[in-house]
Amino acid sequence: MRYNYQILIEYDGLNFVGWQFQKNGKSVQETIEKNLSKILKKKIKITGAGRTDKGVHALGQSANFLVDKKIENKKKFLNSINYFLQKYLISIIDIKIKNLSFNSRYDAKERTYEYKIINRESYLAINKNRAWLVKRELDLDILRKGAKILEGKHDYSTFRASSCSAKSPIRKISKIRVNKRINTISIKFKSKSFLQNQVRSMVGCLKYLAEKKWTLRKFKKVLILKKRSLCAPPAPAHGLYLVKIRY
Repeated sequence: MRYNYQILIEYDGLNFVGWQFQKNGKSVQETIEKNLSKILKKKIKITGAGRTDKGVHALGQSANFLVDKKIENKKKFLNSINYFLQKYLISIIDIKIKNLSFNSRYDAKERTYEYKIINRESYLAINKNRAWLVKRELDLDILRKGAKILEGKHDYSTFRASSCSAKSPIRKISKIRVNKRINTISIKFKSKSFLQNQVRSMVGCLKYLAEKKWTLRKFKKVLILKKRSLCAPPAPAHGLYLVKIRY
């Protein structure tokens, strides 16, 4: 009999080449597969919901795998797998049995990413490699206006990596929420799917706008003209988190 399990995953992406298996380094997917195979004594292949890039973190990545043997003791399984994964800064938070047709990637209805900016002069001691330090003061009202422009259905070619393999650059962003607590700015993006480097590229452009390097008119033009060459430098990967997958 076959069983289909969904796992919820948290990881620090700093030392990985990304989620997906690659020849040039260690991936999150490969690391989890190797250790699942070890404890389940069967070669395991997992399907992830979000293909996070090199250096991007996850608080709520979702993946699923098929196995012939039922996992009877959830607590024992989590303790066993996390014993091996903890040195890689990967944690399996939960495991659920699903129907055989469930696919973490294709069944996802919405993905939520969060980008964290710390807007201050001083060096980051605690949040180094966990957020983007921006020293120049950012105008939150203008940043929110820019975020509103990016919401909805658009051709996001400007914010798409040249290596992006998606068939269409058109996506629909249902919500972008900007919050600030003390000097930490959180920008949350919700969409069914994103293009490669899209969120980091949009954050880079929002930073230019909030620093007043760009006007709102220039910002709109960058979106409308659909030219990658017009994009501001993308925000660094270490400030980005895959927060949640909704099914």
